[in-house]
Amino acid sequence: MGFRYVLGGCGIVLMAFGGALVLEQPEPWRVGVWLAGGVLVHDGLIAPLVFAIAALAAAAGLRLRGAPRAALIVAGSLTVIALPPLLRPEDVANATVLPLNYARNWLLAMAAVAVITVAYVGVRACLRRADRRR
Repeated sequence: MGFRYVLGGCGIVLMAFGGALVLEQPEPWRVGVWLAGGVLVHDGLIAPLVFAIAALAAAAGLRLRGAPRAALIVAGSLTVIALPPLLRPEDVANATVLPLNYARNWLLAMAAVAVITVAYVGVRACLRRADRRR
């Protein structure tokens, strides 16, 4: 129980430090807009999309529990993080600001999440099947 209080205290100290850093910015309201945008993207886009995928999977007779659900959450989070460079204008004044191929890297990250999830689910299914045979 004491560990929770220590962890909560550390969280409060770090939030106060972050708030102080935000207030030092020339236009601190922009940080609030950015944070509100994150909440709106999550609540207005990611969560309904995950619910819709889960509902479609349930209608198809599939169960999305554990690893598949976690994979959807990770994929949504990676997408939100990748949105700014993915939606950037093509012609920028300084080409070194965003020099990488972010669309390709995002697709590779999504493929990695899918491959790891399928491998994990497959290994678990094989282990369950082996336990049933014993």
